[in-house]
Amino acid sequence: MAIAPRLEVRQSQSLVMTPQLMQAIKLLQLSNLDLVAYVDAELERNPLLERSDSEDGSSPETSPQTSSESDAGEGGASEAAESGNSESGGGEGSAGEGSDWVDAQIEREPGTIAEKLDADFGNVYQDDTPSGTTDPGALAGDPWQQQGAGRGAASSEGYNLESFIAEDVSLSGYLGEQMALLITDPAERIIAGNLIDNLDDAGYLRTDVDEVAERLGAGPAQVESVLQRLQTLEPTGVFARNLAECLRLQLQEKDRYDPAMAALLDNIELLAKRDAAALKRLCHVDDEDLAEMICEIKALNPRPGSTFGAVVVQPMVPDVIVRPASDGGWSIELNSDNLPKVLVNQTYYATVQKTARNETEKAYLTDCLQTANWLVKSLDQRARTILKVATEIVRQQDAFLTYGVQHLRPLNLRTVADAIGMHESTVSRVTSNKYMATTRGIFELKYFFTSAIASSQGGDAHSAESVRHRIRQMIDQESPDAILSDDTLVTMLRQAGIDIARRTVAKYRESLRIPSSVQRRREKRG
Repeated sequence: MAIAPRLEVRQSQSLVMTPQLMQAIKLLQLSNLDLVAYVDAELERNPLLERSDSEDGSSPETSPQTSSESDAGEGGASEAAESGNSESGGGEGSAGEGSDWVDAQIEREPGTIAEKLDADFGNVYQDDTPSGTTDPGALAGDPWQQQGAGRGAASSEGYNLESFIAEDVSLSGYLGEQMALLITDPAERIIAGNLIDNLDDAGYLRTDVDEVAERLGAGPAQVESVLQRLQTLEPTGVFARNLAECLRLQLQEKDRYDPAMAALLDNIELLAKRDAAALKRLCHVDDEDLAEMICEIKALNPRPGSTFGAVVVQPMVPDVIVRPASDGGWSIELNSDNLPKVLVNQTYYATVQKTARNETEKAYLTDCLQTANWLVKSLDQRARTILKVATEIVRQQDAFLTYGVQHLRPLNLRTVADAIGMHESTVSRVTSNKYMATTRGIFELKYFFTSAIASSQGGDAHSAESVRHRIRQMIDQESPDAILSDDTLVTMLRQAGIDIARRTVAKYRESLRIPSSVQRRREKRG
């Protein structure tokens, strides 16, 4: 073996993650909200990108892709990297479409953008004198008419009632106003502000006193003293560290915190299990007193901060819409309103490139053009891939769409990937955070992928989701005098042709948040 340095030529194969391929993979797994945010950021960063939708309808808007168009897509992140010369579709315009549209706009509406802006802003500084009034002092004697003359148009056309709506008061703001009156020491105000910032939406303190003291350089006793004073603020029960403390604060406010109630709160887990015998023994009360105590507990608010500054819930917008077709099948199309539509302004690129002064500016423009073109193609490829995967899911789960969840088939990623010629990882990215609107509701694409449970009679396997639904139906229909245990459920399911173990039934029951047979018997008898 030679020790001296030398040159060698070797041939090898390796997978290289190019920036374009990484972008295609990233876009494929983004939800609709994340995708819109990503495209908005690209529109701000890249001067060659522009939206294709406009108010006058002059931009080319392609019709939403349907299942008949799904075969045209290449699919997947790796396929997107290889289809660099594909045209943009499915709601996204291509670079060529963008230049044609800009040229048509220039021919139809001559004049530069600057001229249009000057014309628009020229109307801003107009005379407020009403039309037909030539005498400036005609309205001088009537101040109400003067006010109407100056703001008449705005009052009649642009009057915005929403500007008079009061802003929602947040929990932290409400507590901050009270804290300013309760605590005057500057150091203690800093501690109180930190404690307010650590409240969750329900009003519970989700941090430890020692952690706050260490973070602020204060003593634990001082932090605990501030916390006790903050627990006297409205709404009663805030700054509690657990449910028992929250209920205790509210009972103390009502002067109903006696030794029996304290024992009940110390064993609140028994109250959740409805173990009345143990509670009577620990609280030293009879049936009547225990029932009265439980009624008082039910009248309290376990989430005192939930009425302030409720978090705005984003509506679930489907990515794919499935409708019954006239031929008895299903029509699958992308939600075009959910797809960001962008174009590449080739005309602007050609104009700016002529004025580039050095190689740095030319390289920047070239990079912007390549990035814009690839984004448009990646968006189109993402839409086609989602449509192709959704079409195969609908084909596999036709019985579910027709008859309901009892007929949901077991399905895995490999089955769909093999059917459409993609990799499993691509299908997994497509089904993440994507939703399908069907005649039976809106479901995440991953909902249709469930494990299989063997049949006890040698027939087709059963979907785990359909078995969960069957267990819930059986428990909902049970009689108060004949509560179904897990063993009984196993026997009934095996009689129905489902080979399932008892631990699986218990796992499914717990995932459905259904209590055990002992707890259900106590609830229905009580």
